[in-house]
Amino acid sequence: MPMNSALALGPWENFYVIVGSSAGALTGLTFVVITIAADVQVSATARLLGLRAFTTPTAVHFGAALWIAALMSIPGHTRWSLMLCLAGSGLFGTVYCGYVARMMMDERLGYRLALSDWVWSLLLPLITYLAILVAAMLVSAHLSGTLYTVAAASLMLLLMGLHNAWDVVVWITTERHTRSARTDEQPGTKRPSPGDAD
Repeated sequence: MPMNSALALGPWENFYVIVGSSAGALTGLTFVVITIAADVQVSATARLLGLRAFTTPTAVHFGAALWIAALMSIPGHTRWSLMLCLAGSGLFGTVYCGYVARMMMDERLGYRLALSDWVWSLLLPLITYLAILVAAMLVSAHLSGTLYTVAAASLMLLLMGLHNAWDVVVWITTERHTRSARTDEQPGTKRPSPGDAD
């Protein structure tokens, strides 16, 4: 098929409607997580770095899934246009992963990174965006493989976003309970009694 002929991407339409709708809804979930994270009692610098290093990339991954769903739903795609759109998206994501890595290694973060943080917040996103970049290079030779690779990458972006949003919520909950326990154990701390509200 010539590079400037329109591609028949119709069979993928329902898939990307589902992925795009899910990504849009889950982006809203990320804003809820950010709102909850704002209440955690940590230093302003650590809070800002934590949002940038963990919560913002989650929103970016959901946004990327929505972006790819929109790109793949554009009518009249040719091999050239699909290749350029995917290459730009994969390149942006790969560069962004480098930015996230720099933030995660910032000593002011005040948090010791676990192996799962490196895997879910850096390694898997990097592999996913590189897969999109490689898929762009294979459009002319293996269109079918490209379409399945991009579909898998879209689902992976949703999965990473869900995992990372859940991880942040669990951390916030644990941090609140830990701080509450410390406050209760401090000598001289008056525990509220039912009559204090009167």
